[in-house]
Amino acid sequence: MITGDHIATASAIAKELGILCEGDRAITGKELDEMSEEELDREVKNIAVYARVSPENKIRIVKAWQKKGEVVSMTGDGVNDAPALKAADIGCAMGITGTDVAKSAADMTLTDDNFATIVDAVKEGRGIYANIKKVVGFLLGTNIGEVLAVFFTMLIWRQSPFLSIQLLWINLITDSLPAIALGMENVEKDIMTHKPKPKNESLFAHGYGLRIILQGVMFGGLAIAGFVIGRSISGSIEGGRTLAFITLALSQILHAYNMRSEHSIFKIGIFSNKKLNIVTLISIVLICFVCFVPGVLTAFGMIYLPYYAYLIAIGLAIVPIIVMEISKAVGLIKHHSHK
Repeated sequence: MITGDHIATASAIAKELGILCEGDRAITGKELDEMSEEELDREVKNIAVYARVSPENKIRIVKAWQKKGEVVSMTGDGVNDAPALKAADIGCAMGITGTDVAKSAADMTLTDDNFATIVDAVKEGRGIYANIKKVVGFLLGTNIGEVLAVFFTMLIWRQSPFLSIQLLWINLITDSLPAIALGMENVEKDIMTHKPKPKNESLFAHGYGLRIILQGVMFGGLAIAGFVIGRSISGSIEGGRTLAFITLALSQILHAYNMRSEHSIFKIGIFSNKKLNIVTLISIVLICFVCFVPGVLTAFGMIYLPYYAYLIAIGLAIVPIIVMEISKAVGLIKHHSHK
C-alpha cells in the first residue's frame, strides 16, 4: 500500500485488509528518502505500507520491485501518481475520481473505481492467455501430424496418404473451425489458483512444446495406420487415402475436446462448450459430404469403403481421447503453476 495518509491510519487499514502482516514493515516517505538503493533493494519485500510518500518515492518503489524481476502494477488517481503509473509495467488509473493526467499516463482505466474489478480483469486475461495456448497447441499438434504422415509414407511407400485438396479440406474444416471455437472456451474455474507467469516465460514452457510434438507423432501414426489399413482393405491407394482422410479429420475434431482443459473432459463437462459442439457437428457433416456424396467423393480422390472400414476409422479417431485422458489421470498432463 502506497498512500499519502498518515502512517498510523495507513497501517490500521492495511492490517484490516490483510496487507500488513506479522513481520512486515510500514515506513514513511521520509524514511524511504534516507534509505540507499541497496537498502531498499534488500528490504522492499518486507515493506508492506508506505505512508506520506512523494511522487519520487513511488517511482523508487516501482523500480525496486522491477529489479527483483517482478511485474509491477500501479493504481492511482492523482497528478502525483502519473510518473509511477507510467513507470509501472501496468498502470491502472481510476476512471471516476482519476485526473486526466493519471488516465493519460496509465495503461488502463478502472471505470468503476472498484478494486474487485481488477481481479475480474486478471481472471479474464488469464483465460484469454490460456485459450491462445490451447489454440496454438491444437493447431501445431495436428499440423505436425499431417507433415509426419506425408513425410513417412512418401519415404516408405513413395506415395502420399493425402491429395492436396484433401489436406486443404482438413485444414479448413477440421483445423480452423474447432480452433476458433476452442478460442472461445470459458475461463476455467481454478484459473486464479495458478501462479503468475514470469514475463519472459515461453508459451511452450513446462514441457508443453514436447507435448505438442508427441501429439503430432500420435496424429501422424494414426493417419499412416488409416492409410495402410484402407489400402489393404480396398487394394488401392484411393482406399488408403479415404480411410486416412476420415481418420485424421475425425481425430482432430475429437482432439479439440482434449485441448479444452488439462483436467479430464468428463470433469469439466464434455459438451459444456456449446460453440465447439456446433462446430463439431458442422465439421462432421462436411466430412460426410465429401466422403459419401457421389461426384464430390470422386473430385476428392476417394472411394466408397466397406462399412467396417468406417468403424475402424472411428476407432482410430477415438485414440487421442483415450491417450489424453490416461495422461491426465496419471499426472503426465497437469498444470505446473498452481500455488
